[in-house]
Amino acid sequence: MAQAQELGTLAQQTADRLAEQGVGAVVAVVAHDVVEIRGAGRTGADHGRTGADHGRTGADHGRTAPGPDTLFEIGSVTKTFTALALARMATVGAVALDEPLGDLLPDGTHVPSRDGRRISLQHLATHTSGLPRLPRGMMLRFLLHPSTPDPYAGCTADALLSGLSRTRLGAAPGKRFRYSNLGAGLLGLALARRAGTDYETLITREICAPLGMSDTVVTVDGPRSERSAQGHNRRGRPTTPWHLADLAGAGALRSTATDLVAFVQAQLDPAPVPAELAEAIRLSRSVEHRTSPFARVHLGWMAHRLHARQGGHLQIWHNGGTGGFSSFVGFDPEKHVAVIALGNTTRPVDRPAFDLLRTLQAAQAPKAS
Repeated sequence: MAQAQELGTLAQQTADRLAEQGVGAVVAVVAHDVVEIRGAGRTGADHGRTGADHGRTGADHGRTAPGPDTLFEIGSVTKTFTALALARMATVGAVALDEPLGDLLPDGTHVPSRDGRRISLQHLATHTSGLPRLPRGMMLRFLLHPSTPDPYAGCTADALLSGLSRTRLGAAPGKRFRYSNLGAGLLGLALARRAGTDYETLITREICAPLGMSDTVVTVDGPRSERSAQGHNRRGRPTTPWHLADLAGAGALRSTATDLVAFVQAQLDPAPVPAELAEAIRLSRSVEHRTSPFARVHLGWMAHRLHARQGGHLQIWHNGGTGGFSSFVGFDPEKHVAVIALGNTTRPVDRPAFDLLRTLQAAQAPKAS
């Protein structure tokens, strides 16, 4: 594989590419035990300052380049944490993958079903519940007021469960893939209720603390505020942060490249991870629902295998987007490579990130058996 300097160059080139089309970006590459993180552009925040950004500094606050420890909203990448929390709780018997959602919600909550099939926790984690993409009433609000700041702030438990009781399923649970923010959010809410805590504490306890991830949070305050990037829309104008209330499991986490490297390293090689979490990681990828001959969804992760003409590589990934940020985490456990891309605009980072992942896969020599 390329030396660390070459990996750093690849990461920097991708970060520069993303910053040119947006405001700022951080890109991390992992190849076996080598990790390189590079930033470009600017944080856009008055309090912005870089971490170990390899000498890339700016003259003014907000013009400094984001670095390894800059916090970004990671949007739907949060769903991979929610699903791993499910797997973690399943391995210790706190829940079962096939347990009905209704069993974890308050007594009297009506959960829709179809064709005699009830929504299970696994259905929520694989987007096969039949639930719509958004909570009841939100699609119309998005269409009428697409620029509404912080659109999920009103998604309290009461509002979500009231809307759920009036929701019709688009398909019988388990029948087909239908991406659902509502489903992922309900999963996070249900797991936190079963654990007797809130979503943020659940993720910290079950995932972040065991992996040494100290900057993956829902609530940003104190010193973390000083390291947080400012979000921007496609035109580069500042936006307000998103708060997802009790829909947190769908996309409320903030994180850093440093933390996400630790997260993806555990995915690439669970062996050094605490035993119960390693078991959960393996479980999360053993569950799958085929969406095409080449693609599938695991607990929380999307996966596909490229055509043989493209190398036949396996790519497991998730992306995310909020009102001011975009994100991507992708990896190949067969080649032991990974890419993380974080941007502080709504412009997607997916294409440059996938390009970089394919470059790493093509350059990686097969591991000895």
